[in-house]
Amino acid sequence: MNNPRISIIIPALNEEKLLPRMLGQFTPDLLERRSVELVVSDGGSTDGTLDIARAHAQVLVENIPFVKQTISAGRNAGARKAHGDIFVFLNADTFLKEPETFFLRISEELGRPGTVAVTCAVGVYPEEERWTDRAFHGFYNWFFYMMNRVGMGMGRGECHVMKRDIFDRVRGYADRIAAGEDYDMFRRLERLGRIRFLRDVVVYESPRRYRRFGYAYVTASWFLNFLSVFFFRRSILSEWTPVR
Repeated sequence: MNNPRISIIIPALNEEKLLPRMLGQFTPDLLERRSVELVVSDGGSTDGTLDIARAHAQVLVENIPFVKQTISAGRNAGARKAHGDIFVFLNADTFLKEPETFFLRISEELGRPGTVAVTCAVGVYPEEERWTDRAFHGFYNWFFYMMNRVGMGMGRGECHVMKRDIFDRVRGYADRIAAGEDYDMFRRLERLGRIRFLRDVVVYESPRRYRRFGYAYVTASWFLNFLSVFFFRRSILSEWTPVR
């Protein structure tokens, strides 16, 4: 594909279990029709992640020095190698409920005057969903939607969409922030225009972190990192613990 319009940028680290499903949802036909390229930005994987990425992605960014990096650094590295006019940042354990609807809706919303970024609703894999997952994500989807309605930019970390020129204007993600980088990014984006939260567009993620640590711990860590980023523009955590 010579001139992709949309670049899906996926930071990955040791994701051989879930990356095939993530990348496989974007069939060659879908990529061609929607003018999409897949960009995998590897964080130094030691499993089969690189081989999987080579088989599916149009662009692979390898972490040659194998230096530990934040997810922000991984996203920025992917963005530097991407060719599209629209950047879609998705996590390696996610898949879209309806890919066709996703591409239509983000294109529509980014075409609206004053819109600088788009984020969407999040749920866990339907086959693994529990009532606690529905309650937790139902609340947070509503909360993020309301915050954006009142002008306080917030984006679900699993789905960030913006035009390349907007990404460049805010100078990308803050490399040094290990957690809460999504809030920091959307806080800067809101200064340039409106952020749209798409309640009808859903991205599913693995519930692995919630199963390992529980919702109370996850919520507390989110809140503490939110406060730290808000007041000091740095995270409480120096490293985000991978769950595989």
